Amino acid sequence: MDGISYQCVGIVEGLNGSKHLDTGFSSHHVTYIHSEDYLSHCNRFWKVAGRAALVHSLIDSYQLLKYMKVVSPRPADDEDLALFHSSSYLQCLKSLSNGDLVDESEQEEYGLNYDCPAYAKVFECCKLIAGASILAANCLIKGECSVSINWSGGWHHAKKDEASGFCYINDVVLCILKLLTKFSRVLYVDLDLHHGDGVQDAFCATAKVMTVSFHKHSPGFFPGTGDVNECGVGKGKYFAVNVPLKDGVNNEMYIQIFDRVIDMVMDRFHADAIVCQCGADGIAGDPEASFNLTPQALIHCTRRLLGLQKPLVLLGGGGYNFANSARCWTAITGSILGKSLHDDIPDDDQYFTWYGSGYELKVDSGNMRNYNDITYIKNVLSTVQANLSHLVKDSSKLQSGPK
Repeated sequence: MDGISYQCVGIVEGLNGSKHLDTGFSSHHVTYIHSEDYLSHCNRFWKVAGRAALVHSLIDSYQLLKYMKVVSPRPADDEDLALFHSSSYLQCLKSLSNGDLVDESEQEEYGLNYDCPAYAKVFECCKLIAGASILAANCLIKGECSVSINWSGGWHHAKKDEASGFCYINDVVLCILKLLTKFSRVLYVDLDLHHGDGVQDAFCATAKVMTVSFHKHSPGFFPGTGDVNECGVGKGKYFAVNVPLKDGVNNEMYIQIFDRVIDMVMDRFHADAIVCQCGADGIAGDPEASFNLTPQALIHCTRRLLGLQKPLVLLGGGGYNFANSARCWTAITGSILGKSLHDDIPDDDQYFTWYGSGYELKVDSGNMRNYNDITYIKNVLSTVQANLSHLVKDSSKLQSGPK
């Protein structure tokens, strides 16, 4: 594995990640979306029940809240949700959430079964999450901050008329749509283990949004999309970038690939705002058991985006080892604020015992075999570069932003 990652340097020579880093924003530049009611709802969200409390508690225990502007979200209106989702899908989800009887065939049609079962009050929870991500965008639009954080957002699989992959409402799409009311071009970066298919599908035919997804791609692995040759359609041709990775990728390789791809993207797409989904399911120790990453990889990626000096929304996503998700998103929050966090978990944290036996903020890298050999990575990067070469450099200077 070490040999592979060392050779990978040859592919991305000249890319020293540290040169892209910024020192972080001061307290009044970072907005953190939170309220006790919001936390209570998100803490009951199916598949990640209890995770929101761990994340917020650890951020609080490291005393990071005082460096951010904490803003309470409100539920998104039905009209907000209908900007992306179909009215028939929303009505079915609402009915099931209220306990009304809905024909099983209709539930199946809208994906409201299996990995997305409808349960009591799920619609209310989804409206709050969507409202929080819309608020995160609105804070940037109003110039109230430079970075907005909603760690309970990032549900990137939901489609226009279908729930998918534990995702019912696509708050990411709604966040981007809100940003587009002011910013001409939005860059979406997805760090989740799983391909950001719902967001890609939503914007695959427009040049106003470039989607860039770094994810695992393997036969039978959900959602099955995200091949490097998927690059958009129509006016959005080449505005979708996919970086499919195999099991075992480590920090060094991931960071080098990320920097190379972001360099290529920014050479061809002048973003006015950025949304980053920071799924933590690629972190070592996650039940998905796929990548060897530690939070340091995601910290590098988010700080690289921060260094672009564009309004930035940070969202959560996957992450099924709750303690490691809390570690990851707390560490990113501290990094964005330019705060150094001691490695010992504060012993007054409400969920201190979750972090045993080491009780440390750091996460050790995994030791699975890295199947991303030099030839494979070189081919992926070459294909990405070839796809992007179809776009003129910094195309915003030559295009008015086609619809």
